[in-house]
Amino acid sequence: MANHKSAAKRARQTEVKRLHNRYFAVTMRHAVRDLRATHNKAEAEAMLPKVSSMLDKLVKTNIIHKNKAANLKSSLALHVNKLQ
Repeated sequence: MANHKSAAKRARQTEVKRLHNRYFAVTMRHAVRDLRATHNKAEAEAMLPKVSSMLDKLVKTNIIHKNKAANLKSSLALHVNKLQ
């Protein structure tokens, strides 16, 4: 339990931010999963810029690390290029 009013407020703010970040991280994981599950090249090429943009936005707001986003974008691009 918080001993100060400001500590209680900080705890409330932290919980709200945690849920906010968690929502976007889960949304990102679902988008990556959907792109990896796609076997149609045209559909995958249409999805790739949207997922890449989403990753860049999450890096900008410090939800994921920039190297993680770079690794994901690289592996997704390889996946799309391998499709027939």
